Amino acid sequence: MASNPTSVAATAVGRTSTSAADVHVGPQTKAITIAILAMGGEGGGVLADWVVDLAEHSGYFAQTTSVPGVAQRTGATIYYIELFPAGDKQPVLALMPFPGELDIVIASELMEAARAVDRALVTPDRTTLIASTHRVYSMIEKTAMADGRVSSEALLETCRGAARNFIARDFARVAGASVISAPLFGALAASGCLPFTRPQFEDAIKRGGVGVESSLAAFAAGFSAEEAKPADRVSPKAGPVASRIDQFPPATLDILTAAVNRLTDYQDAAYASEYLDLLANIRAADHAPFELLKETARYLALWMSYEDAIRVADLKTRRERFERVKQESRVAEGQLLAINEFLHPRAAEIADILPAWLGRWLLEMRWAKRSIDSMTHEGRIVRTTSLGGFLQLYFLARLRRWRRISYRFQRESRAIREWLDKIPALAKEDYQLALEVAECPRLIKGYGDTHALGSRNFNAVIGALPGVQKKPGAAAAVKKLREAALADDSGKKLTEALREVNA
Repeated sequence: MASNPTSVAATAVGRTSTSAADVHVGPQTKAITIAILAMGGEGGGVLADWVVDLAEHSGYFAQTTSVPGVAQRTGATIYYIELFPAGDKQPVLALMPFPGELDIVIASELMEAARAVDRALVTPDRTTLIASTHRVYSMIEKTAMADGRVSSEALLETCRGAARNFIARDFARVAGASVISAPLFGALAASGCLPFTRPQFEDAIKRGGVGVESSLAAFAAGFSAEEAKPADRVSPKAGPVASRIDQFPPATLDILTAAVNRLTDYQDAAYASEYLDLLANIRAADHAPFELLKETARYLALWMSYEDAIRVADLKTRRERFERVKQESRVAEGQLLAINEFLHPRAAEIADILPAWLGRWLLEMRWAKRSIDSMTHEGRIVRTTSLGGFLQLYFLARLRRWRRISYRFQRESRAIREWLDKIPALAKEDYQLALEVAECPRLIKGYGDTHALGSRNFNAVIGALPGVQKKPGAAAAVKKLREAALADDSGKKLTEALREVNA
């Protein structure tokens, strides 16, 4: 029995907490059935291995199988585990989860928990559902011109009504530097759904032998279910920026914490500090409940961390990425892992990372632009597990220190400041209009043609502002223009909306 079976109950959503005695398992006649749903890089295989190791070292028969999803977010890998007490005879264990027959379902992300409910893997008379409440948005959600996100509240309500016991919190945040599998393992231990003690769970992590210290720390955080303060969640790399966050209104701390971590990782602590400096005028112009400050902070962080070739190279050459791929691929001792990256740089992306004067020259000289496009139009494959391929991206990623002098950085910085300068003045005259303008960077997303279209739409909406801000219903007009721009990728609806608004 877990030493503290109710420690997660305070943060659980739904029915009462579960102890090992509550699990609907006949100890001599039925197996304990567990399904783990996790996406690539989240350590689902590691979590399954820990559960199997835990059971086998505790006198149980254990079996695990996995069925991977066929494409990005059309389905996570499902790891299915059956545990049976050791006895005189070996049991016959199933290879796949069967609807209505799951004792425990663990989901690494909220949508995956809802998928488990939709597949009838979760039932109100039997299943304990442990899920992280963070979201990793699907491609359909990401590519929607408007806000295509599925409501997290709706997903939570679905899971709450479907499970016998629902344990839900942001385990991705709890994980910190570790993978999410460790705090999920801690939540499983604390739930009391398995007849093992906390030291037995921790011994399974130790026997794994990889990232033991960080995994044990994340396990403990998942077990205790204690919520960290925003400043405590700031990356150590951010340094003194953490203390500056606490000087902002409490309602904004979660957004600012995520933003500072993102921008420190993207550039450096000084860049995150600049971000807080840029928000000073917005903060002075706002009041409780600080909706204007929150929305401006959200979209400013996203805009300041725009995607460029430097960022892509940085993410693809990180040690933790290679380790995640190796873990998920289950590379055995003596096997070699090869990772091939398909890259398709164009003249515009190359100009973006060059010094401003050179990038501008490249795009203005048509012959130079055509020459580069002709050499790169087919793209190329770079094997990052080879020395040559890795060094190509490694040196490209090291250009981050010179990003501030790049053509793209200076162009984006100028546009950001022009946008920010409008908001405080608008807030004094029409708070709702200022809030609508603060949300306009939603139009700018992606890269290449998608980014170019979004930027044109943003400029068109902001350009219409002088003509509408003195008229009644100015906020509604800007919202109408923004929604028209998000409604299609041809620009026709925005053109029509501009004509109506100007009329």
